[in-house]
Amino acid sequence: MQMMARVVSSVLFVNMLMVNPLAQSRPRARDIGLAPGVLPVGPLNAITDVSGVTVGHVSLVEGDAIRTGVTAVLPHGGNLFQEKVPAAIHLGNAFGKLVGYSQVNELGVLESPIILTNTLSVWDAANAVVTYLMNLPGNDQVRSFNPVVGETNDGGLNDVRGRHVREAHVLEAIENATGGAVEEGAVGAGTGTSAFGWKAGIGTASRRIPDALGGFTVGVLVQANYGGVLQMDGIPVGQELDQYYLRGYLENEIGVAEENPDGSIVMVVATDAPLRAEGLRRVSRRAMLGLSRTGATSSHGSGDYVIAFSTAGSVRSVYQSQVDLEPGRVLRMDRLSPIFQATIEATEEAIYNSLLQAVSIEGRDGNRREAIPLEQLLEVGSKYNRLHPPQVRP
Repeated sequence: MQMMARVVSSVLFVNMLMVNPLAQSRPRARDIGLAPGVLPVGPLNAITDVSGVTVGHVSLVEGDAIRTGVTAVLPHGGNLFQEKVPAAIHLGNAFGKLVGYSQVNELGVLESPIILTNTLSVWDAANAVVTYLMNLPGNDQVRSFNPVVGETNDGGLNDVRGRHVREAHVLEAIENATGGAVEEGAVGAGTGTSAFGWKAGIGTASRRIPDALGGFTVGVLVQANYGGVLQMDGIPVGQELDQYYLRGYLENEIGVAEENPDGSIVMVVATDAPLRAEGLRRVSRRAMLGLSRTGATSSHGSGDYVIAFSTAGSVRSVYQSQVDLEPGRVLRMDRLSPIFQATIEATEEAIYNSLLQAVSIEGRDGNRREAIPLEQLLEVGSKYNRLHPPQVRP
């Protein structure tokens, strides 16, 4: 009886979405009962729960073929070149383009906003970041900048060869970056991306470490564009909805609903815990465990990158400081396990949000990517006694 009630209520919810123009917003993971892990979330359940972090988007949806954009993540609101933050980058599978990787891993600091965009726009975006940094007060004599730009390939829906992202779009995303709630789904760098054969995009989530263990916050933002066999908090969604990698081969229907797992995902991990590069490198690796929980294949052609940074003021590196010794005390390595757990959980949930918040989009050559079907998803959740219809918010 309980299962039947859930199925009926899920149908009512979808009907309300279709008839009520004010109820077109799609749910986040927790709105339907997806709450992976054990740690509490931050107030916004977003990367911006880490104090000082801001996010900006520019979405490009033009004509029949342009479906792309830019997402900017800034660790703090000051001059990032003059006040660098500790950082590390982990390569889960390096089939991709990540501008700025070598210097970050050599020096252990981030000196620019993190920009996410499409594959063939990374160099234009990097050039825009240099323009931004050159024009900041105090940088007029600087002759070397290390922009950090990540990407995923949105060429299925977007005219990626047209390289439609311009310097002005990147600068707008940076200048418009704010704290507070983060727009998710088919927005910014996620405008044209897909995951597991459904429309995906930008997603975010956060976790709070108990006060007795430091009270730190970990926030994650993802640009999801990859494949595999979708699981959502342990529910075999891909199999239940009959859409998953290798399905055609396993059912002798090659070419029918056969999804290539190649793609990419960029995961940005922020924390206010006082960590330097060596600790952040260990943290960044744990994001891959959160990715694996979603059923990712991390295939041959997938660029799976993690960029992690700390916003703690005590461990920032001041450009051309006259002090010989780095200031600040750093969290001990044997105290990192709670932050590992937080990173895994927030990464997993951010990916679910990237799928659930995305809407169906048609783009290049009439290609269309459907949003994950909520009615069917809720029915699967009812079968496993896990999901429930969300409250429809005015």
